Amino acid sequence: MTRAAAFFDLDKTIIAKSSTLAFSKPFQAGGLISRRAVLRSAYAQFVFLAGGADHDQMEKLRQFMSSLVAGWDVATVREIVAETLHHVVDPIVYDEAVSLIAEHSLAGRDVVIVSASGTEVVEPIGELLGADYVVASRLEVVDGKYTGEIDYYAFGKEKARAIEQLARDRGYDLTQCYGYSDSVTDVPMLAAVGFPHAVNPDKDLRKEAASRGWPVLVFVKPVALESRVPLPPAKQTLAALAVGGAFAVGGVLWTNARKKQRGVT
Repeated sequence: MTRAAAFFDLDKTIIAKSSTLAFSKPFQAGGLISRRAVLRSAYAQFVFLAGGADHDQMEKLRQFMSSLVAGWDVATVREIVAETLHHVVDPIVYDEAVSLIAEHSLAGRDVVIVSASGTEVVEPIGELLGADYVVASRLEVVDGKYTGEIDYYAFGKEKARAIEQLARDRGYDLTQCYGYSDSVTDVPMLAAVGFPHAVNPDKDLRKEAASRGWPVLVFVKPVALESRVPLPPAKQTLAALAVGGAFAVGGVLWTNARKKQRGVT
């Protein structure tokens, strides 16, 4: 039997802002970053939201965030995030994206979130939304502290390579799969599937979509996540949800907690 999946980018596709930069102010309040760093993060957020970020801008952002978090104590970060989570995340999720994810699930397709953001944010959001798998980035941790090094960066062509590997592992027919993203940097991922969609596209992706005949979707209705999907009560889970929003960094995570609980491999 042919299997299929729907692959979703995260920032500006499922959520209405950059998960990479969303927690700058709480980290300043907790003494982890300076006012200057917060202002730089705010500017980067503006660039991201106003016109998207090209490869060069994303590389500068990656370098900035990697150097910023070097030496941070992971436990301290999680404590700060747990205390400020609801102020940052509510509202953040596009209602249209939640509905689309549900439609794919009901149609029997696996839902996979593919993001350059860290596993710390992508995994919990994926679980809350009922995603079957996530592909995300991971930042290196040594002795409980972030080193500033990146183990794996799920960005650009690497997203396409990752979903192709997942398709081989899970038996997906990519010609029957769907893809959703806002950024021209995700053209390789979108081109790898049979049904690509540009969501809130930046100007370059809009041009690419027009030339290739890809549908364009506009998501405009952010909604509080807990109003659509019940949030788990565990503080540690909520902390993990937000920590990854501080940086776009390295690693791949294929495991879905729901399937673990059901014993599905």
